Amino acid sequence: MSAAKTDIRSLSKDQLTETMLKLGEKAFRAKQVYEWLWKKSAHSFEEMTNLSKELRALLEEQFVINAVSIATQQKSSDKTIKFGFRLHDGHLVEGVLIPTSERMTACVSSQVGCSLNCKFCATGYMDRKRNLTPDEIYDQVVLINREALKNFGIPLSNIVYMGMGEPLLNYSGMMGSVEKITSPEGLGMSPQRITVSTAGVAKMIKKLGDDGVRFNLALSLHAANDTKRNEIMPINETNNLDVLAEALNYFNEKTGTRVTFEYIVFNEVNDTLDDAEELYQFWRKVPSKINIIEYNPIAFADFINAKEDKLDAFIAYLEKKKVIVNVRRSRGKDIDAACGQLAIKEEA
Repeated sequence: MSAAKTDIRSLSKDQLTETMLKLGEKAFRAKQVYEWLWKKSAHSFEEMTNLSKELRALLEEQFVINAVSIATQQKSSDKTIKFGFRLHDGHLVEGVLIPTSERMTACVSSQVGCSLNCKFCATGYMDRKRNLTPDEIYDQVVLINREALKNFGIPLSNIVYMGMGEPLLNYSGMMGSVEKITSPEGLGMSPQRITVSTAGVAKMIKKLGDDGVRFNLALSLHAANDTKRNEIMPINETNNLDVLAEALNYFNEKTGTRVTFEYIVFNEVNDTLDDAEELYQFWRKVPSKINIIEYNPIAFADFINAKEDKLDAFIAYLEKKKVIVNVRRSRGKDIDAACGQLAIKEEA
């Protein structure tokens, strides 16, 4: 049985240089290949037209490019586009293109499935199969950007790691993809336009601070009271609110970046003025801003959005306390918009 070929995108620039020298090529060929892979996003050796046919054939013989492809897409009446991305081993992950008048945002996945079991999240009802590699996350951005240009004539302006999986439990994959997306030798996007969302892995939030990251961090909070948060987000049992506040303040001190709290106001779960007061008190502990997010209900969970009058009162309470609150309305309501909805259907 022949050995599996190495994915050429797993090689560093130094390893590529070494490979070229072994093949009897000049070192500068590595720079050309690297540029094809990361700046021009080539998905085949055939595309690398400034390499000789012989070299392309040699690379084809020894290496593979495990490219991600679009398997399915759903278009919403509000112009949101949801993608099912097929990975080289057959798994499906999801990404979303969210166009607004101010920005063109890609939402990308970091894992196949998730291990955190958040009760309101479709991905939480899937097992975690594996982490995505940096190039699989990078590919999602490239493919969504192409669709943004094709459908709207506008390139991506923002990227959010808010799709399937917990990015901080795939730390090297997430960080490697950010490097390729932001590097001048890659896609050259600004790290300030990237937001990584976490359910709250305190140890890794501190590591982000130690690594001096320049992207934004969002915490999926959804309750500012340990008892309630334990119920809807089991990760809180090992990363409670005091532990998170300490980690988030450490992150802020190291990076100078304010965190964003994401808070879905669920009907009769976390929608009272007492809940709003608890959120206010937690906000006071950490330099932060608050996004109130509208929920995309899923079939296998009982959560629904708070009633409009409760939501209005909740927001008014925070604003009266001088909290900056942004309300993020749900997009793609007429398609499988919730994270994991499309992939879990395929699994069923």
